[in-house]
Parts: sequence; C-alpha cells; structure tokens
Amino acid sequence: MFALNGFFIAGAVICALALVVAVVATAIRKHPDDWALIGAACTEVFLVVYGIAAAIRQGAGNAVQGDPWEFWGYLVTALVMPPVAFFWAISEKSRWSNAVLGASALVTFIMLFRMEQIWH
Repeated sequence: MFALNGFFIAGAVICALALVVAVVATAIRKHPDDWALIGAACTEVFLVVYGIAAAIRQGAGNAVQGDPWEFWGYLVTALVMPPVAFFWAISEKSRWSNAVLGASALVTFIMLFRMEQIWH
C-alpha cells in the first residue's frame, strides 16, 4: 500500500524539476550551468528536511511499518547521491556531467518512492 503525503509530493516535484533541467542542459549545453547545479542542491536540501521530519515522526510514535534499517539506509544513500553528482559536475566540465545530475535526480526519486513504501 502506498499513501501520498506532502513530503512525497514535494520531493517528486523537486526531483522532476531537477531531472528536466539536467536533461535539457545535457541536450543544449556542453557543460553544467548554475540551474543544473541548483537542482542537485535543492534535492539535497529537501532530503535533509525529509530526514529531520522522518526522525521527528518516528520519535513522536509514527513508526516505520517496514524495516527501519532499510528506510534509514535508503535515506542515507539518497543523501549521498546529490552531493556526489554536484561535485562530479563542478570537477568535470562536460555535457555528461549534466547527465549525471539527471541520473542523480531520477535515482533520488526512486529511492524516495521506496522510502514511502517502507514507511507505510
């Protein structure tokens, strides 16, 4: 069972925007620009807020329905991906750095979807 909530919708929108910007940048640019990098930064900020909210929800008694280690493992892994893609993009100034930013946004969305499945 999967239940939509505000955090999932916000995360899906942020990841989708970051993905679209990165795909467009891959198609038209030879190097990552500020907009593509901002997408990765926004994704990371969202994940930090999501993690804090998840800790508060769990501390308040709204327990994870699935395996808590699996949920927190997904979250930690998702938190690592945008910064890695960001630093890859600023260190390697190529068109494919934009593709890495897009892949990071897509995989982050998939992990967010899985975290919501585990929670509910």
